Amino acid sequence: MTQVIVGENEGLESALRRFKRQVSKAGIFSDIKRLRHFETPPEKRKRKAIARRRKRRFNKSR
Repeated sequence: MTQVIVGENEGLESALRRFKRQVSKAGIFSDIKRLRHFETPPEKRKRKAIARRRKRRFNKSR
């Protein structure tokens, strides 16, 4: 679950921006979109291939 703690002198707009950034990094919107509609087998393979590439690229940079 994504959680943002608002600082004492922090504005609501900046906290909302941080929340949106965390949600997009966590992939919550893509999961919601994926579960909302039926996914055909070619779409599923394409999504998994992209995820593999992203994961491989992330592991190389570490």
